[in-house]
Amino acid sequence: MAMALAILLLCSLMGAFVGAGGDTIDNLTASFVFGDSLVDAGNNNYLPTLSKADIRPNGIDFTASGGEPTGRYTNGRTIADIVGEELGQVGFSPPFLAPNTTGNAILNGVNYASGGGGILNGTGQIFVNRLGLEIQVDYFNITRQELDKIMGKSQAKYFLMKNSIFSMTIGSNDFLNNYLFPFLSAGVRINQTPDTFVDQLINTLRAQLTRLYSLDARKFVVANVGPIGCIPYQRSINRLTETECVSLPNELARTYNVRLRDLLSELNDNLPGAKFCLANVYDLVFEIITNYKRYGFTTSSSACCGNGGRFAGLIPCGPTSSMCDNRSEYVFWDPYHPSEAANLIIGKYLVDGDTKYISPINLRQLKAL
Repeated sequence: MAMALAILLLCSLMGAFVGAGGDTIDNLTASFVFGDSLVDAGNNNYLPTLSKADIRPNGIDFTASGGEPTGRYTNGRTIADIVGEELGQVGFSPPFLAPNTTGNAILNGVNYASGGGGILNGTGQIFVNRLGLEIQVDYFNITRQELDKIMGKSQAKYFLMKNSIFSMTIGSNDFLNNYLFPFLSAGVRINQTPDTFVDQLINTLRAQLTRLYSLDARKFVVANVGPIGCIPYQRSINRLTETECVSLPNELARTYNVRLRDLLSELNDNLPGAKFCLANVYDLVFEIITNYKRYGFTTSSSACCGNGGRFAGLIPCGPTSSMCDNRSEYVFWDPYHPSEAANLIIGKYLVDGDTKYISPINLRQLKAL
């Protein structure tokens, strides 16, 4: 009799924790993050790779680590970190490759992003190792199976469909460190026009988004490629003035972005129950770069941490780099990545903004579905 009562009590507690429609599971907010160095939370720390951000002064303003580097390619929080906070996520999504990202730690979501990674498997090969999108989705499949073990299959499915947001910030490296990269890209550019290369990106992305859908992902936000011709690195190597951007990378980004918008519309029409939101990062970041003074910045052309060239954009941020004192007044932290101050503007706009920069609904509305 006592054993029967104990079993009944245990089942009741388990039901309260993961019961569909129960308070506890409905209050969980999980963020599953896919992408590149813009949102990497430290996966590359665990890879033998040339693309790392685990050295000072990276993370100098990251409160959760006491200012120590975590592998984030910025001085503080990434856009994914900020979005998660704004939506009520308890703690940041831990990097998949971290040894303690297991068990209940994955109930807040998991970060699979990797510096140097791209939509295509071949992107970023100059860095030796990185996690491309296909591998990132493979890793989510491992997480998916672990959730089944923790919650049970039906509750894990409910949790992913109702309480989880899947964000994807990827594509920049497919241009900068693939199609446009000197020497390595020569064969690609001979054999593929920009349009056929973009076709390859879109077809590959479609397959991976559809694969995530088959694994019970339903709420998506996909960022387009930003104005990559305006980053300090591009301005420095091309010896531009403070107000100039390199035209070809931006043209390629815009071509891809038009196709991405069509792809997400297609998926919204063809995948029942799914909602794909487009984060118009290109126009939002270009607005911040162009009208930087309006947002409280003193420069949108120079990197706060870096060396070389007029805009400190040739050498990545590291212990020997020069670093600005007023980090919140710089749009760019290093030659490639936004500062936390810029990420904060972008992240908050994606959560609560209008359809100019996030459509068809914003992320707070997406969460409420």
